[in-house]
Amino acid sequence: MRSMSDDHTHVQDFFTARAADWDSRFPDDGPAYAAAVAGLGLREGDRVLDAGCGTGRALPPLRAAVGPSGVVLGADLTPAMLQAAARAGRDRDGRLLLADVAALPLRSGCLDAVFAAGLIAHLPRPADDLRELARAVRPGGALALFHPIGRAALAARHGRRLTPDDLRAESNLRPLLARSGWRMTSYVDEDSRFLALAVREA
Repeated sequence: MRSMSDDHTHVQDFFTARAADWDSRFPDDGPAYAAAVAGLGLREGDRVLDAGCGTGRALPPLRAAVGPSGVVLGADLTPAMLQAAARAGRDRDGRLLLADVAALPLRSGCLDAVFAAGLIAHLPRPADDLRELARAVRPGGALALFHPIGRAALAARHGRRLTPDDLRAESNLRPLLARSGWRMTSYVDEDSRFLALAVREA
């Protein structure tokens, strides 16, 4: 059985190898990120976390949504990704944290929302990790699980077929979120984007 540290090493190795050219591989994703951030319904002054922020592509639209009085945090497990985010100047839009989403260095209920792009496929313990995100969000706060292309298109890109156990399938994701303190409010899975929105239960 793999330990949590093995899982972390695997994720870090995967993203460290890809950090330097990550943005150049996906240069046209900006509008999709901005549209997904809009789905969170953020307001001026809100506090939001980009969980598994990678190179920080969501940080500029998150900052635009919450304004100068808001708080934007970007947390990632991989130092090379955070370094790439800083090189791109995205540390001006949010504070970068080297942190594991399974154990956030944040007090309970301190956030209004969490944005997570491409995160769920890399969570070693999805229910526990989503529960930790819920811990950090106030009741009524929002979660966006996003990917700039849908499940079928992503599987085709990687030469795979969709399987019934895919966590992002609505029939799997809805109960997973419910067990983790979230209520799904919206689900979109089309070639141009994947976006599941949820609200933090009281």
